Amino acid sequence: MALRRRQGCGFLLCLATLAVHAEVVPVVSAKSPVTMLSQYQVADIFLGKTVRFPDGMQAVPIDQKEGSPARTEFYEVYANKSPAQLKAHWSKIVFTGRGKPPLSVADGIAARKLVAADPRAIAYIDRSEVDGSVRVLREP
Repeated sequence: MALRRRQGCGFLLCLATLAVHAEVVPVVSAKSPVTMLSQYQVADIFLGKTVRFPDGMQAVPIDQKEGSPARTEFYEVYANKSPAQLKAHWSKIVFTGRGKPPLSVADGIAARKLVAADPRAIAYIDRSEVDGSVRVLREP
């Protein structure tokens, strides 16, 4: 995971912040033919800018609940969006009728279970929650 320097972050505060953040990774089912996506492709799927994987298969994004640390970290790292920016993004998309936000689940375990059962699904979970039922997507 690339570490970004946070604005106004003192050295000790940055270390404390990094210590509480686990590494959130995008995953697909172990049965999925998708093995790699760029950060931008992952972000586009979760922001509703595309509904398909590069091979043409439908992509079904699975979000974690609003306010969860994993969700906040994922959108900050992959889409460069804060929770407020994400909320504004989806408000606009829904209002204009161009889409709806991804299905939201309680936590990484629930996301992993849904992804494992559906080769079309994509989610993000903490690296420590990865098991043989899902595959971490690599960058091309």
